Amino acid sequence: MAIQGFTGVGSGLDINNIVKAMVNAESAPKTAQLNRLERDTTAKFSGLGQFRSAISDFQTAIKDLNDPALFEKRSATSAKQDIFTAKADGTATAGNFSVQVFNLAQTSKLSLQGLDNATDPVGTGTLTISVGGEALDISIGEDASSLSGIRDAINAAGKDSGLSATIVSDPSGAGGARLVLSSDKAGNGNDISVSSSSLTGNLGQLDFTPPDPTLTDYEPAAYDPADPRAARVISYARDANLAIDGIPLSSASNTVEDAIAGVTLTLKSAQSAEDLQNAATISLGVAEDRAGVKGSLKKFVEAYNKMIGTVGSLTKVTSVGGDDGEPLAAALVGDASVRSFSSAIRNELGSTQGGTNSLRLLADLGISTQRDGTLKIDDQRMDTVLEENFEELSGFLTGDSGILSRLESKTDPYVQSGGILESRTKALQNTLSSVDDQREQLTRRIDKLEARLFSQFNAMDALVAQLSGTSDYLSGALSNLPGVVRQDKR
Repeated sequence: MAIQGFTGVGSGLDINNIVKAMVNAESAPKTAQLNRLERDTTAKFSGLGQFRSAISDFQTAIKDLNDPALFEKRSATSAKQDIFTAKADGTATAGNFSVQVFNLAQTSKLSLQGLDNATDPVGTGTLTISVGGEALDISIGEDASSLSGIRDAINAAGKDSGLSATIVSDPSGAGGARLVLSSDKAGNGNDISVSSSSLTGNLGQLDFTPPDPTLTDYEPAAYDPADPRAARVISYARDANLAIDGIPLSSASNTVEDAIAGVTLTLKSAQSAEDLQNAATISLGVAEDRAGVKGSLKKFVEAYNKMIGTVGSLTKVTSVGGDDGEPLAAALVGDASVRSFSSAIRNELGSTQGGTNSLRLLADLGISTQRDGTLKIDDQRMDTVLEENFEELSGFLTGDSGILSRLESKTDPYVQSGGILESRTKALQNTLSSVDDQREQLTRRIDKLEARLFSQFNAMDALVAQLSGTSDYLSGALSNLPGVVRQDKR
């Protein structure tokens, strides 16, 4: 920036304001032009970003629906989800089944001999805990010979095999403190048993082998008031027992995967004794996942309507101040990319699919176009198609010739890397960069103009001051010449 001068000493002119006015007059048109260009370019840049985002969301909905596997999915429905739930994959065959649940699969849990407290030494040696066919040897040293130490040693050694221990103490002292062992392995033959070897002290009193569960009918041993500290079975490991269409089945897990091909049952509870006595059954239905397909169709329509709303807001012209006011135009009014894209999508939505099937238009599916360009779903019509023409629907929507593939082919050129919108965005970025460069050039040119004007005006002011001084000198000299009559003496 040039160094400003002061009000002209010789000329009396306000040089600062004169130069400022001349500089502003020179820079104002170009500055206004650059501001308009930057404003319009920024608006288009933002508008294209919103347009591309809306197309991307719509394309995502297209891809989610354009998946043949969606139409191969099956739904499984239990009439009593508090008894069991069900899910099915694409290999399941549609049908109806009758299910009975007699008992759930169960894990083993037992309580060992009660001792006076959890801190007194019990003894040392090796404690062998068997769960089904697997045995775990746990070394008990003197530093871990109390019930608390034994509990910690079991938990450390059994964490990877699903074996855990805790201590339960009777506040009255009658039952003492006892180790309670639990396993996460359900199913027949996975009961816990405890034995010891290499003993010192009384470690052997923790030995316990549960009675044969077939002799006790899987019922826990009753509490014996005569010996409240006796080891006892809390629960036996056993299979789940159920029947499907009258066929008895058993499972080591409450998740039953192999009973019906493609169907997984998760058992929640056994039926009541009254229901079992009356041979009551629970219905299980396996069918096409019509609800899932309808949900995807609704998401497709919602994404399309959202995109149409975005396009409308970006191409809207708003009247201002009546007939005389200049209307406000949105960022992409008249944009060729928006027009070509909208036209291509509308043509595909309204095109007829060849063949002799009953589904040839989206309207046949219950999806119609409204006056504002958005789509509307006729739920009753769509439910009828899903019920009566489900197999035909997949071919209409998906595949190389399906309407969704055609729509995707129209959206790809706009949103893909290096596509139409990305190229236009880069061009707008270049324009904004050019505006910055032009502003820098304008600033340099205006600075030079300002410096030149100040230099010229200051030189003029100095010359005027010099001439004024010469004039005053001559006037004084002439007034002092003989015979010259001074004007102020008249």
